[in-house]
Amino acid sequence: MNQSNGAGLRKYGVVSLFSGAMGFDLGLEATGRFETLAALEFDKACCDTIRLNRDKGRTARRDMRVHEGDITRIPAVSVMADLGMATGELDLLCAGPPCQSFSTTGRRRTVEDPRGTLLWQVIEYIDVFRPKTFVIENVRGLLSAALKHRPIAARPEKGGLPLDPDEMPGSVMRKFLEDLRRRFGEVYRMDVFEVNAANYGAPQIRERAIFIGNRMDAVIDFPEPTHGPNQLPYATLGDALRRVGHELNSVIMDFSPRKKSYLSMIPPGGNWRCLPLALQMESMGKAFHAKGGRSGWWRRLSADLPCPTIVTMPNHASTALTHPTEVRALTVAECAAVQEFPPEWQFRGTPQDQYRQVGNAVPVRLGIAAGNAIASCLDRDPAIAQPSTETSSYRLVYLRSHVRTRQWFKGGASKVWTDGADNGAAEYAAPRTHRREKVFAGA
Repeated sequence: MNQSNGAGLRKYGVVSLFSGAMGFDLGLEATGRFETLAALEFDKACCDTIRLNRDKGRTARRDMRVHEGDITRIPAVSVMADLGMATGELDLLCAGPPCQSFSTTGRRRTVEDPRGTLLWQVIEYIDVFRPKTFVIENVRGLLSAALKHRPIAARPEKGGLPLDPDEMPGSVMRKFLEDLRRRFGEVYRMDVFEVNAANYGAPQIRERAIFIGNRMDAVIDFPEPTHGPNQLPYATLGDALRRVGHELNSVIMDFSPRKKSYLSMIPPGGNWRCLPLALQMESMGKAFHAKGGRSGWWRRLSADLPCPTIVTMPNHASTALTHPTEVRALTVAECAAVQEFPPEWQFRGTPQDQYRQVGNAVPVRLGIAAGNAIASCLDRDPAIAQPSTETSSYRLVYLRSHVRTRQWFKGGASKVWTDGADNGAAEYAAPRTHRREKVFAGA
């Protein structure tokens, strides 16, 4: 199922699950090595977006199939038959199952949330297609998620009973890997990477977990970070905004007049801490007394730093993505530029639909990095390739995913914040750990 591209290199076929607005898929295609054969997505607005751009020739193939509906009701065998494909022929199965269940910014209902079980649907598709490679992307929080959520107030450190094995951090991953091993034995090797889009030139700080499996017994290495301290400078929000320009008719869900009254007092790079104490308490209510999760309150962005993670509702007080110089939320086009969607890529649906599609997307830049690594694996000649000599087929690699570039406001000027002390001459905080590897316990 592959053909040659213009450079004489083979081009590989992809089936995409949970495609969303196709951010990751566009990154794969941008390498020039992949073409999406079929996309499966439940959300109608996302499917409308995919079809619109496909029909305008903005995807690698105009005949790309779009399967709209619940993946649990779309048998993998029917998708494979529609493509005229046999088991084992597919080059790459790509999946981005919903991540809200595992995000550390949410309630972390994990697999108690029905969306969490969709991760296991990927195993069903792998079993039917038996692709040469597969890639699963998700929030980094998936790696520490528990099968069962114990409220903080009921945990041992608060006087509760000891955690059950299913309540232990990382139990979702242990169960997922156990099920992979039970289903496929040693057929697939898998390397998991903790990465940050900013380290690869994206104008956004966004942590992700990238799972790459292959049945060639190849050790796949994700590219090393290229941007950061002592490397290429981070791309910035200002870089992204300059690519958008000024669009009078751009889609926007803006802040209310009340919210703007507070945001108008926040300087670029600042947040709620820049308000007088009385206004902090007045504007934040109970959230003022919270111990964490407040950095997004009344946040105004800095054009000189990478953008914080693009969210689905940038006009909320607690997740504000305020333009650096204007008292308004970032537009859909500006958020899409931060995610590095092609400028011509169009989104369908209501304004809320469009923000959700962009906010849930994976940065195109990470699709490019993953695609290059996977293409190198697929290019291997099985007749001469050397098999892995590692004792475990499940490896976790940390690649400086924690990036600290938070902006703080001190003495009338914005500073890069490192340790909360006087940082008048501070620069980006140098990472303590660049790379760390470990074998998954029990895998």
